[in-house]
Amino acid sequence: MKYGVGSLLLSASLVVSLNAAKAADVFTLTSSAFPDDAPLEVKNAGNRDGNPNCVGQNISPPLAWSNAPEGTKSFALLMLDPEAQGATGFPHMVIYGIPAAVTGFAEGELSKPSDKYVGGKNGAGMATYAGPCTPPGTDWHHYTLILVATDLDPTALQPGMTREELLPAIKPHAKGSAGLILRFRHP
Repeated sequence: MKYGVGSLLLSASLVVSLNAAKAADVFTLTSSAFPDDAPLEVKNAGNRDGNPNCVGQNISPPLAWSNAPEGTKSFALLMLDPEAQGATGFPHMVIYGIPAAVTGFAEGELSKPSDKYVGGKNGAGMATYAGPCTPPGTDWHHYTLILVATDLDPTALQPGMTREELLPAIKPHAKGSAGLILRFRHP
């Protein structure tokens, strides 16, 4: 698999060691629709007006997580395409303030505002999920989803933060992280 520098930096900056954790107790992020490193469906691609590369319905995939680290009060969920924008990456989703009691989102739930999370600002300027819009003829893009468990209260951070603003704000509060890779290319 090919991973961009942005993906590796994000993962390296947020991964917290889980000391002697049993395999069953590892903090995990999964999708009932896709295994790790699987292709997204066209319906999961973006549908932004004026962009002919957006060929989908912008339906966010279902996500679930389990075994959050002890002391978790909230989660942040980011989705980055590290191959986009000249390999500097494109943030497709920046959400946070997800209460610790939440253990996932149904299909399409991240495509619209919700009281279950605080919307940041992704690369398209949206506070929700923005599906892939890869140009025709390009190779697979990898979408890195990172779920960060934090000790921050769900209301601690203001709405509208970008990825670049959010990462330093949550890094000192990170309790652990879990990830999932999905792929997409223009059909």
